[in-house]
Amino acid sequence: MTTETNQDLQDLLAKNKRWAADTEAREPGFFSRLLKQQTPQYLWIGCADSRVPANELVDLLPGELFVHRNVANVVVHSDLNCLSVMQFAVDHLKVRHIIVVGHSNCGGVRAALYDMRVGLVENWIRHVQDVRHMHAEWLATVPEARRVDALCELNVLEQARNACHTTVVQDAWARGQEIVVHGWVYGLHNGLLEDLALTAARAEDVDPAYRRALLNVKARYTAA
Repeated sequence: MTTETNQDLQDLLAKNKRWAADTEAREPGFFSRLLKQQTPQYLWIGCADSRVPANELVDLLPGELFVHRNVANVVVHSDLNCLSVMQFAVDHLKVRHIIVVGHSNCGGVRAALYDMRVGLVENWIRHVQDVRHMHAEWLATVPEARRVDALCELNVLEQARNACHTTVVQDAWARGQEIVVHGWVYGLHNGLLEDLALTAARAEDVDPAYRRALLNVKARYTAA
């Protein structure tokens, strides 16, 4: 390890110490309380992009938001990592909301849209390419400069719908557990989250909510 690299890591450790000290000064006993339990009401399924720090975007402290992240915020039934996080969040932590969050100018979505060669991750973003193929005719009508963001929003809708169709969520609804699935998008250009209005609290909500949200996305890009 080079001296420069080691210094970078030491800087991170020093920042951690300052953060811990500042947090404890603001809220005495914070870490002692956190050690005993975590009681988040929300599961955030977002992109791994370093510009999208989940807790900070919604101003929540550690312990208040359960988080799963991957390239392009994908939810697929073959991903046991994501499904395990969902199952723990729903069955054990009893979260009330699952929020699938994409973001503008997503690199994974851009790669999927333009068939970019980016290595191993190409296999993962095939899921986003499936979304592209599903909506290819409409996407072709969107101005080139806005096409990546349009696909980002379509991807949120598809992944949120996938979350609704997992056995984890379906079983929770079947036993009467309160769990609501949402689809949001984050604007890198302005720091704001936008609700795409795909909100489902019951199995019968999913398809109508998806159709409404899809129409809203298409109308917004068509109007622009």
